[in-house]
Amino acid sequence: MYNYLKTIFENRLQELNYLFEDVRLQFEKPKIADYGDLSTNIAMLLTKKLRKNPIDIANTIVDPFKNGNEFIERIDVVKPGFINIRFNINFYLYKLKNIIQNQNFGKSKIGEGKSVLVEFVSANPTGLLHLGHGRQAAIGDTISNLLEWVGYKVTREYYFNNAGRQMRKLAESVYSRYMQIFDPQFPFPEDGYHGDYIKDIAKEIYRLENNKLQNNSDLSYFKKFAEEYLFEKIKDTLNKMGVHFDNFYNEDSLYKSGKIEEVISILKSKNLAYEEDGALWFAAQKIDPNLEPRVIVKSTGEPTYRLPDIAYHRDKLLRGFDLLIDIFGADHIATYPDVIAGLKALDMDYTKVHVLIHQFVTLLRDGEVVKMSKRNADVVTLDELIDEVGKDAVRFFFIMRSIGTHLDFDINLAKEQSEKNPVYYLQYAHARIASIIRFAESEGVLISDDINYELIKEPEEIELIKCMIDFPYIIESSAITFEPHRLTTYLYDLATAFHKFYHDHRVVSEDRELTHSRLLLCKVTKQILQDGLKILGVSAPDRM
Repeated sequence: MYNYLKTIFENRLQELNYLFEDVRLQFEKPKIADYGDLSTNIAMLLTKKLRKNPIDIANTIVDPFKNGNEFIERIDVVKPGFINIRFNINFYLYKLKNIIQNQNFGKSKIGEGKSVLVEFVSANPTGLLHLGHGRQAAIGDTISNLLEWVGYKVTREYYFNNAGRQMRKLAESVYSRYMQIFDPQFPFPEDGYHGDYIKDIAKEIYRLENNKLQNNSDLSYFKKFAEEYLFEKIKDTLNKMGVHFDNFYNEDSLYKSGKIEEVISILKSKNLAYEEDGALWFAAQKIDPNLEPRVIVKSTGEPTYRLPDIAYHRDKLLRGFDLLIDIFGADHIATYPDVIAGLKALDMDYTKVHVLIHQFVTLLRDGEVVKMSKRNADVVTLDELIDEVGKDAVRFFFIMRSIGTHLDFDINLAKEQSEKNPVYYLQYAHARIASIIRFAESEGVLISDDINYELIKEPEEIELIKCMIDFPYIIESSAITFEPHRLTTYLYDLATAFHKFYHDHRVVSEDRELTHSRLLLCKVTKQILQDGLKILGVSAPDRM
């Protein structure tokens, strides 16, 4: 619908010399269905340019279409200058034929020849993945899938640090729990990691080494063992969620390769790095007046997170990607501007970097908030959540709301097998269609693309086709805006349209021609549901 109208309206605007680079022609669905199928405010946007009344501009634009055409039933101009368009049934049947003939329906080539690196999760191996990591994993993987569907070559990358204070704290925590096996009174670090997983690591070390490592002042073994143990756990959890990475990038490699020193050298050469109070500072305010000077190397010689982050993003850009996407939790909202300023200072094309910030997750059980405390290690892990509600529900629930909004994850709803659960609702629609097709085949009726399109005329059939038509637009817009929740909403609407059609109209009947027509509608709906769920990383069962 959108592309068809865009073409004929752009041609008309060109005829009238009404095309302006800063005036964007766009169409939206009216909130009230009686107003039409699509609407545009282009006349109001042109008012200042043309110095004319928007109603007059609108009437001039639509003059050739007032009586309709092959596909348009009616065009109305309404105050204060909206143009409302309603398509006729010929248009929807024509689009249905196109869908059936298109083997790659929903895919596009807007990203063809372009590469994108999507960085997400990136949790250091100091603990198990939690709910925030889970939301980030679902968002990152789904956005990657969407970008692949519109032609981009996507690389999924996980960035981590296995050095520094956090890893030392991890080693000390594991060593303390190991020593407590022999001496329960052995002191535990004041700022140590309290989770039960630390005890599990210590027990595994004891199983392998027994008492050989008692009173060992060298904690390198404990650090290495804990890091490898936790990384395997992290990867296992991600695998259970259906998330796989192309690259695991270790922060330590930035130091070994000299890339950290390169950044420092360039900043110094531009007088953007200076020493004060024994520390090395980045003069970020010279790049962005809204920022303050930032310490990038402490007086102890230890770098702050900003320095390796700047070096890492420089490296990503030097690898030749056309687009970089960073997905962070809301706790990073105040930190990434420093990295952008660093890239500007290094004369890198920072406009290629798109930072997506997702809000936090609240877990609900029986209508009550599940209280969690990091300090007391009272945390529901992502692994536990997947085990309880299943991978499909976890992925879907994490992305069914805009990433910029807080998410309430209702465990009871995620486990419910009814229409109230959106995941179940979609999967049931797919399974119901599969059941209809199996029944038709058992009756000797096979689906054929050669149907009598004139038999498709019921309002519920047309509404279903209307929903099908939107699939490519939804995929493209979700990919471009990095908003995967749009796809979850669309699939729910498609399933709803199908259920209404199925409720009011028998698919397999004695009328073989009508049966063939409606089976084809079922087949196309099933394929779109299957493709959409695949992009979301959710299974599409044939039986439930």
